[in-house]
Amino acid sequence: MTDDQTDRVYNVLFLCTGNSARSVLGEAIMNAVPGGKFRAFSAGSQPKGEVNPLTLHTLKEMGLPTEGYRSKSWDEFATPDAPKLDFVFTVCDDAAGETCPFWPGQPMTAHWGVADPAAVEGSELDKVNAFRDAANYLRRRIEVFTALPLATIDKMSLETKLKDIGKLEGATDKATND
Repeated sequence: MTDDQTDRVYNVLFLCTGNSARSVLGEAIMNAVPGGKFRAFSAGSQPKGEVNPLTLHTLKEMGLPTEGYRSKSWDEFATPDAPKLDFVFTVCDDAAGETCPFWPGQPMTAHWGVADPAAVEGSELDKVNAFRDAANYLRRRIEVFTALPLATIDKMSLETKLKDIGKLEGATDKATND
């Protein structure tokens, strides 16, 4: 393995429609992975314009930073000066069904659908628990993903593994039927 492969930082984009909950959770959890091998971002096809307060509450509960997150358009990552993406993960079924922009770097993509915690109705506790569940499902997927030997695995095997990660516990129907 060359020094270039061992020192490589992988850019990961988490996509959702509103970019206020799941994609932001994915960004924060991925950026907290020790070792500095991953740099995560999040965006949405139709951003809500603000991060859901329960997203920030969940991050705080997890001991993760809550500053600097914003709801933004995926168009920011389709420009020539955008970070070259290595991986793009859709975390909601709506975004997975949309026609995505052309991503510089032609990243590998996978659908890691998780139910929308912001859509949960009920008590405040029900809503908080939905955000916790979404964060835990995403954290598990990210743990499995970051344990992969990315520098040495062949593309076809990696594509299969990325798809399989999307089928882990908590997957939405779209993720399990792909």
